[in-house]
Amino acid sequence: QVQLVESGGGLVQPGGSLRLSCAASGNIFSIYAMGWYRQAPGKQRELVAIFTDGDMTNYADSVKGRFTISRDNAKNTVYLQMNSLRTEDTAVYYCNALIKPLRGQLNSYWGQGTQVTVSS
Repeated sequence: QVQLVESGGGLVQPGGSLRLSCAASGNIFSIYAMGWYRQAPGKQRELVAIFTDGDMTNYADSVKGRFTISRDNAKNTVYLQMNSLRTEDTAVYYCNALIKPLRGQLNSYWGQGTQVTVSS
């Protein structure tokens, strides 16, 4: 069984910073991609930032220069450092990973989501 557990969300004022963490655990053979999506009320879930194909990263245009994704491979953990937060960054942030478990097929896994609210 594979699990993704997120932490680090909360309430922050515009211009502030937050750091999200996502740890993958369980019977993991290999992680092929790992990153963050978000979903604001009434909107579709969208990519925020993700590691793919080793060290390649991909960011949404709206967060480039403000958010930074990083990872600790030894801990199967990714982080999202969010700076210069704006009200439009308010959303539930979800961790996603493409994982090959020890037994079974390659699969896409989601965390439970963590709320980020940017408000004065």
